[in-house]
Amino acid sequence: MKKYWFSLIGVSLLLLTACGQSSDTPSEETKNGSTNSSTTQVTGAEAIAKQNCTRCHGGNLQGSYGPNLQQIGAKYNKEQLLGVLNNGIGSMGPQKQLNDAQKEELATWLAEKK
Repeated sequence: MKKYWFSLIGVSLLLLTACGQSSDTPSEETKNGSTNSSTTQVTGAEAIAKQNCTRCHGGNLQGSYGPNLQQIGAKYNKEQLLGVLNNGIGSMGPQKQLNDAQKEELATWLAEKK
């Protein structure tokens, strides 16, 4: 019976920490255009993926809780990947923590993975 409860708790924790449910708030622009020093804006598709995707898709995007993304470009093109990032798919929700430029960069990078 204990194993059942531990399994149930483990699954619940996984669901609560699903992809894209980051508690970090994005940095906000100040009036003079500089960024808030307490948070950093992630740039570069690999850096964006490392910060936002590896929790569910694995450190090398090999798949974990979420599917393998190492050859995702063979299945989806850039526009389709943008749709996934904007609207979610399956248990992955919309990636609201990413701005449009980050989504565009990430979708382009992932579409090249064939």
